[in-house]
Amino acid sequence: MEKKRIESVDILRGITIVAMILVNTPGDWGHVYPLLLHAEWHGLTPTDLIFPFFLFIVGISIYFAYKNKPNSKSVYKKITVRSLKLIGLGLFLNLFLPYFPFVSDFETLRFPGVLQRIGIVFFISSVLYLNCNWKSLVTISALILVGYWLFLGFMPFPNLHGVSPTFDRAPNNWANYLDLNLLGKHMWQPDYDPEGMISTLPAVVTCVSGILIGKLLDGLTKVRYLFFVGLGLLLSGYLFHIYFPINKALWSSSFVLVTSGWGTLILAIIYYLRDVKKYRFGTVFKYVGMNAITIYFLSSFISKSMYLIKVGEDSNVHAWLYEIIFVHEFLSPKFSSLLYGLTVVSFYVLLGYLLYRKKIFIKV
Repeated sequence: MEKKRIESVDILRGITIVAMILVNTPGDWGHVYPLLLHAEWHGLTPTDLIFPFFLFIVGISIYFAYKNKPNSKSVYKKITVRSLKLIGLGLFLNLFLPYFPFVSDFETLRFPGVLQRIGIVFFISSVLYLNCNWKSLVTISALILVGYWLFLGFMPFPNLHGVSPTFDRAPNNWANYLDLNLLGKHMWQPDYDPEGMISTLPAVVTCVSGILIGKLLDGLTKVRYLFFVGLGLLLSGYLFHIYFPINKALWSSSFVLVTSGWGTLILAIIYYLRDVKKYRFGTVFKYVGMNAITIYFLSSFISKSMYLIKVGEDSNVHAWLYEIIFVHEFLSPKFSSLLYGLTVVSFYVLLGYLLYRKKIFIKV
């Protein structure tokens, strides 16, 4: 008999996707409430929690998807194919849309991206899970977090004599330095990429933390265990922040611990309300969570397309709709921008509901 799904996981996944769409589709990027923006460098805003939450949930899904699967070639093949699909979809968004309908210049094409990181992290984390017990996963995670801190903070630069490494946004930051030398112009910003090469390694730990929480959830008898683990992760993360600042762009070790802690605590609250108390809480987010990648991809594709389709000489579909429908004298610019984002979110929630009702679940 198939074990009943843990609905709180689907709900948290849906909340994460809804939040991701909201922060990615304001009406006007020049007028956005600070809480809906990433921290400029060091620090943490609610927006900074979204991507690590998704990787955290990917880890939980890995646990339940592969806990009874044999360590076989067919399983590795499925993992590899899924990873390549995610990477391919991410590259498609970067490659096709910026140049549509004319493919002209690839010199500045961005290689990294959200879906690319999800694909890489999914592959590495799945392989680790299939080959390691939970104690080994904890040990590997600890070694990565400590090693990443030591490397970025203390490894001397071979070609920059007398220059000490830093965690700031600077050329002598190892993460930025490696990305610049390995990726060149194929980055989000000229000097760094938030989904860069070396920062993908601690992102794997975020996913592994989800695997370990999945193990804790499996047969969980007391919800307080989740709260204890979440508080422990938060405490260790904020203590680590003293030595290695919380930073999403670097995916710093303290960032991993703090975001995994918040993810565990929020999951614990939802789990208690939905899976323990059986309150009909968060069902609307469950609809989105059941087709998370599909809805995220469509939201990115449609949003970018709306910027590319021209209306007149100096406008596009996005700007035209925003100005006509959402911009009014009696609304502040930031509220108008937020209202546009909420409307977009409502559309994708409705789409998630329709897919759920039709029992259409698209697996990438």
